Amino acid sequence: MQGELQKREPSDVPADAEVPAAMPETAAVVGDAPAPKARSLGPLRMVFGTAVQYPREIAFALLALFITSAATLAIPWRFKVIIDEAFTGAANADDIAHAFQYLLMIVVILGLGTALRFYFVSWLGERVVADIRLKVQANLLRLSPGFYEVNSPKEISSRMTSDTAVIENVVGTTVSVALRNSLTAIGGIGLLVYLAPSLTLGLLIGIPLVIAPIVFFGRKIRAVSRTSQDRIADVGAYVTEVLSAMKIVQSFGQERRESERFAGVVEGTFETARRRILLRAAMTSVVILLVFGGVVLVMWRGALAVADGLISGGTIAAFVLTGGLVAGALGSLTEVYGDLLRGAGAASRLAELLESKPEIAAPARPERLPEPARGSLSFRNVTFRYPARPETAALKDFTLEIEPGETIAIVGPSGAGKSTIFQLVERFYDPQAGTIRLDGVPLTSADPAEIRSRIALVPQEGVLFSANARDNLRYGKWDATDAQIWDAARAANAESFLRKLPNGLDTYLGEGGTQLSGGQQQRVAIARALLRDAPILLLDEATSALDAESEQLVQQALDGLMQGRTTLVIAHRLATVRAADRIVVLDDGRIVEQGTHEALSKAGGLYARLARLQFANAAA
Repeated sequence: MQGELQKREPSDVPADAEVPAAMPETAAVVGDAPAPKARSLGPLRMVFGTAVQYPREIAFALLALFITSAATLAIPWRFKVIIDEAFTGAANADDIAHAFQYLLMIVVILGLGTALRFYFVSWLGERVVADIRLKVQANLLRLSPGFYEVNSPKEISSRMTSDTAVIENVVGTTVSVALRNSLTAIGGIGLLVYLAPSLTLGLLIGIPLVIAPIVFFGRKIRAVSRTSQDRIADVGAYVTEVLSAMKIVQSFGQERRESERFAGVVEGTFETARRRILLRAAMTSVVILLVFGGVVLVMWRGALAVADGLISGGTIAAFVLTGGLVAGALGSLTEVYGDLLRGAGAASRLAELLESKPEIAAPARPERLPEPARGSLSFRNVTFRYPARPETAALKDFTLEIEPGETIAIVGPSGAGKSTIFQLVERFYDPQAGTIRLDGVPLTSADPAEIRSRIALVPQEGVLFSANARDNLRYGKWDATDAQIWDAARAANAESFLRKLPNGLDTYLGEGGTQLSGGQQQRVAIARALLRDAPILLLDEATSALDAESEQLVQQALDGLMQGRTTLVIAHRLATVRAADRIVVLDDGRIVEQGTHEALSKAGGLYARLARLQFANAAA
């Protein structure tokens, strides 16, 4: 998937005002493709700005880097001393012992320094990623639900995982490698000049000849490796798709065809891997030829210099070792820049999420809602257009007064504006015209969090989290005691099946509450709303997806939940709203009728027509 804004067209969403808004808080979201390269390293400022909050760890990491680079370059120098002093006929056992003891000491320092460097740079990488994830998640929780209708949560999740993994690699590995190799290259070139200036000039000319094919093949291999990863991902996606639809595959006898499809996917993966292996083999051959050929040439020239008495044997050995370190360091730096650019690309995408601003926010000085709460709602001349569909009004000059404790049923054809009312009540959006008041206070003047604290919602499908039963039940009131939880479960007709769970309230309900049936999930959602104990209750077709028995149990629970609360009910099944104090009939964003079931049935309008159709179909 490409880094494009994932927007749904209006035709992809129900016409009943479920169209997402293209709000200022919208950010471009990408899928789980590898992070693209940025054009510059500028976006990494956000990453390093997070890292500098830990100066002590940075100082220890830098100190370890200096120590390891110095120790690395000290090893060739020590070999020069050993060869020149310990390998002469005049050296005694003590001289040889001292020479190798110093070398062992350097190796120990290098080992300890490398361990410290690895610990501190890895710690920094993980800590920076953790901080960025926390900041991004905190901001995501502030954005309105419309943001997640325009931007796929799955793709946002990819940013929080794959992109942060790229950043962790940059902070925990790439920057460390870049600094280490820079120090090694600079110090190594200085040591080469000191050892043999004439040989150094030839080596500096030859190093680019070695690095050039490494860079050329490296880019080719990296591109093929990305393609190979995509092909492997195709295998995983295919397996998931077919296994999750195995009943359909076997019901239609398509096992052979699916095997052939899978063989095609696997062969594509193999062909891509073959190209990658071929490129690696070619690169290995060229690099070995150039590197060892260069070493031979340098040693040849060095041997002639040794024979002429110009340099010592230890000098030529140290020169060859140091030259190899410098070449490796410079070659690694060419790869590091590409990694930094990919890290900048990942950082820029995370920064978009971090910098997204919520359109719905509390005013600078929010007006407090009155205490105690009454639960009155007032819509006066409300007109609302979703930003994604500015040419179509979801509500048009909508006026409705709802008294405390009143039960209002909202009915009408799809696209009439029913769900829009709920979204406006919870202040997920603000209307373009008119006012909505809660207990006399305009919603735009109040804190959205305080508004929502006075509302309990039972959605069409009981949304449960991957947690135990207790946490799902007390989601509306986190400090609820077990006694309060069981009281709510009893009132929601949920106690009996909750008691039968293997570990009671501590039973893990699975992802999305898969351990429970649809009716049981809905009753848990009702118990959650009961615990919320809010003065306003929103029921969004709470029984539409249930069988007759589950619907009866849920309806009984809802009847108890609605007592003493202002209740707004959206229902397509008109049989569930007969007992409402008032039925409001919407069509094309306007109220066309309102009254009791009996009065509207006799009026012969839209409600009567809908009722006749439903009850006739039920009788048939």
